[in-house]
Amino acid sequence: MASSLEWTLSTSWWTQRAGVSAVAPPSERMTDADADAAALAELTETALVDACLAGRAGAFDLIVERHRRRIYQLCYRFVGNHEDASDLSQDVFLRVFRGLRSFRGRSSLATWLYRIGVNVCLNRISASTTRDKATASVDDQPLTDDRCESASDLVLRKERAAHVRAAIARLPRKQRATLILRTYHEMTHQEIADVLGTSVGAVKANFFHALGNLKKLLGEM
Repeated sequence: MASSLEWTLSTSWWTQRAGVSAVAPPSERMTDADADAAALAELTETALVDACLAGRAGAFDLIVERHRRRIYQLCYRFVGNHEDASDLSQDVFLRVFRGLRSFRGRSSLATWLYRIGVNVCLNRISASTTRDKATASVDDQPLTDDRCESASDLVLRKERAAHVRAAIARLPRKQRATLILRTYHEMTHQEIADVLGTSVGAVKANFFHALGNLKKLLGEM
């Protein structure tokens, strides 16, 4: 099973999983590959989506490359472990690949990806599995150096982090999503509203109640 951020995301992989065939033969895909990749990198999000729909080699790979870390982190915040986060991330991008024609450009591509990611996580992951699988932090580099901590301090810090993740997993769906997007992804209330398809007022209310419920849950723990 793929580990965090290490899975291969090639055009051929996506077309095989999505049940479609590649539009260009291998010889054409390899012609002037470097120049084509540079040209793709200059495209706007909407133009990049159009390139994907036209079957342009490397276009979807670039979308994945630009957004996979954030989507992976989003999934991790919902499930609390690296293996499931990696699997969910692949599921998200597979749904994105299959649903590209539904992207109308009314929101940013990132917002649309987050919307799909949140829906996948809320639909696929239950609070019970998340509580059982809370593990280490998603950050590659910790904010503190473990070598400078005593063994007891290190255990206590990681235990507290696990308790927070377990408490978040018990929040109602909309509160949980709002808290994750606001706290870990530093989104504005308007950005969260766009992702969740709700109003700014509802986002503020969900965030307020999420904080209150989180405090209560942590107190119980």
